[in-house]
Amino acid sequence: MRGLGAAPKTADVEESGVWLSVGDLMSVLLMIFALLLISALVQISEVYEESQNTRVVIIKGINDALNAAGIEVKADSDTGDISITDSILFDLDDYRLKPSGKEFLNKFIPIYSDVVFQSKATADEVSRIVIEGHSSSEGSFNRNMELSVLRANSVTAFINSMSFENKYRFFDKVVISGRGPIEADPNVAQASDRKVKFRFQFKDDEFLGHFSEVEKVEK
Repeated sequence: MRGLGAAPKTADVEESGVWLSVGDLMSVLLMIFALLLISALVQISEVYEESQNTRVVIIKGINDALNAAGIEVKADSDTGDISITDSILFDLDDYRLKPSGKEFLNKFIPIYSDVVFQSKATADEVSRIVIEGHSSSEGSFNRNMELSVLRANSVTAFINSMSFENKYRFFDKVVISGRGPIEADPNVAQASDRKVKFRFQFKDDEFLGHFSEVEKVEK
């Protein structure tokens, strides 16, 4: 009877050993997964930091160069957006560039382009250069949308007629957009809403922006 009772105990021990081995294996796999995840997050963090540093170089470089040239526009310190009012570029309710607008673009574009293409890192960081037409809320929506597109197109066409270094690389990144009164003050017609904006779309902006929000939550 004792002999018969010993067999189940041995089987229990063996079965326990099997489950212990599987448990150890799962622990090792979880540890490997955790290490890989940590390594990936560290790499993403490094990419994010490098990307942010490159953007600072671009935006600061543009502002320094414009200031040195005596051009009185400024890139937004966070986004790099540059707004050029219609008083510089166009007559009221017109999309044809004024002489002052052509003179401005002849000075502005070579500086802007030189900073973007100063290195491979800065050129790669900028995935798109969006040339946006904007209007105030005055007048009909349809007319404002039409005018904003025509103004963005007029600016782009003139730039295309210019001769400057990296022109073809510049146009590989250019996108035209008409925003009309979408971002304008809906209650009051503001002169500052009538403008053409040069806006960057940075590489991996959506993904890095999401990671930035995750990073803020963790902190």
